[in-house]
Amino acid sequence: MESKSNNSSPKKTASSTRLNKYIANSGICSRREADMYIAMGMVKINGKIVVEMGYQVQPGDDVRYDGRRVVSDKPAYVLLNKPKGFLGSVKKGTYKKDAMELIDNATSYRIDPVNSMDRTSTGLLLFTNDTELKIKLKNPARGINKVFQVVLDKNLVQSDLEKIRDGVVVDKFDKIHVEAVSFIRGETKRKIGVELSTERHRAIFHIFEKLGYKVEQVDRVVYAHLTKKDLPRGKWRHLNEREINLFKMMK
Repeated sequence: MESKSNNSSPKKTASSTRLNKYIANSGICSRREADMYIAMGMVKINGKIVVEMGYQVQPGDDVRYDGRRVVSDKPAYVLLNKPKGFLGSVKKGTYKKDAMELIDNATSYRIDPVNSMDRTSTGLLLFTNDTELKIKLKNPARGINKVFQVVLDKNLVQSDLEKIRDGVVVDKFDKIHVEAVSFIRGETKRKIGVELSTERHRAIFHIFEKLGYKVEQVDRVVYAHLTKKDLPRGKWRHLNEREINLFKMMK
């Protein structure tokens, strides 16, 4: 039977990290799940099982989960204004013209997009290695608002605009609701502004195609409290402290 560490946790220092946070930062799981794995005795530090949630991991400690070495990365948050032709995928792997190529020099850590974005769509795409934040933002119950500018193959008629406001049934039991939809001032009626909170993939396409329109372009211009201001197409930037804190304050 393997021994557990009977020593008290090292004192918290500027360079130490709480064990559950250390594991979550590695991308293995959320902090809540890390607590469970720690309690189950699945985590070792320097060869000894540690079941103390608040254990402070020190620089140089050998941390292992289920026998595998855990390397904790510093949380990174990168916002990309994705151009057309690049795939933004949350699935691991290498794709031709992957959006990951565009942020290659943003950080030395592995970061992934929070949501998928197909090759034809453009606009804001958030990348991070913060597992807890990714889980929070992808939770359908949370309803993160996103604003899109949509270009159609023909003018949207007023009656269809009203149908969208009422919610569009895309199949027998599935109705997609929007937060807001309107024509864009100064533009033709082919260009529409749509605000959504659903996490359903390609919801924009499903809505308009159901009503007989072809979607020619989708540009995500707002994601939660993030906008495209001062972020040209194909460029990226790190989130500032205020933007990160606003995400973390979300319940």
